[in-house]
Amino acid sequence: MGTEALQIPAPRQGWPTEAVDAVEELLVRVAELRRENEQLQTALESRVLIEQAKGVLAERHSLVPDQAFEAMRRSARSSNRRLDEVAAEIVTSGSTPPRVVREIQRPRGTM
Repeated sequence: MGTEALQIPAPRQGWPTEAVDAVEELLVRVAELRRENEQLQTALESRVLIEQAKGVLAERHSLVPDQAFEAMRRSARSSNRRLDEVAAEIVTSGSTPPRVVREIQRPRGTM
């Protein structure tokens, strides 16, 4: 729900100015909290997807989760993609994307 649903009510006959100001402040705060909630929800969904991809890579390639994460991170960096995009590709595909396989096979400590 966007801020368009938060209309500041027009002052009514008999409403004290302080009440109108308080309602306006509260509506602004509600809009801020909604934006923050949307950002947190997106971050949570991204984190869940990344964790799923770590598990998939760990299972497919006999890795520990930290190794799987590092391979995804390096793959995302080298292909200029977001980590959650790489994770989504891993989770939705039946095989590991070639650029992630390259990172899994790359000796540790090299880039």
